[in-house]
Amino acid sequence: MWTYEKILEYPIKIKNPNPEMAKIIITQYGGPDGELGASLRYLSQRFAMITPQAIATLNDIGTEELAHLEMVGAMVRQLLKGASVEEIEKSGAGGYYADHGRGVYPVSASGVPFTAAYVQSKGDPIVDLTEDLAAEQKARATYEYLIQMADDPDVIEPLKFLREREVVHYQRFGEALRIVQDYLQEPHLFVMPKPDFMK
Repeated sequence: MWTYEKILEYPIKIKNPNPEMAKIIITQYGGPDGELGASLRYLSQRFAMITPQAIATLNDIGTEELAHLEMVGAMVRQLLKGASVEEIEKSGAGGYYADHGRGVYPVSASGVPFTAAYVQSKGDPIVDLTEDLAAEQKARATYEYLIQMADDPDVIEPLKFLREREVVHYQRFGEALRIVQDYLQEPHLFVMPKPDFMK
């Protein structure tokens, strides 16, 4: 179903290693409000949606979150790539290095591994879309915190791009929620067919 373009959605070209920044940015890879959880949440929730617009919104945004996961992974990798072991230890990322070297592994900034508990999928369209609005706001706030801690334009600009996409996603989920609410209030004389992949 997906077509993969072998380019990042926004270019990541970090020249200066910074393991301390890698240690905190990784939270948007595998942390509680990160891109992996968001993608799995939306791609799972779409199966319980009741309007084609809501299904499409969750599918589109869930797919884009995979692109954001790729961007965050590229940032972490580039921030660690040229750092010495001494710099990694000094940054507080020694434990991460001992377990994963310079690889990218889904953990939060505090080192908690990714868990499926981050993925909320209730099966109720109103509940799920409301959850998604909150999730996008939490991700936006996390990107703002990361921007505040960064001092390298090569890091700040991709983070700003990612923050802005969270705002757009929030708006799209708001639109989907209104459509679903309107649909639930209208009398229905027929059942809307689901796309083949949803059956």
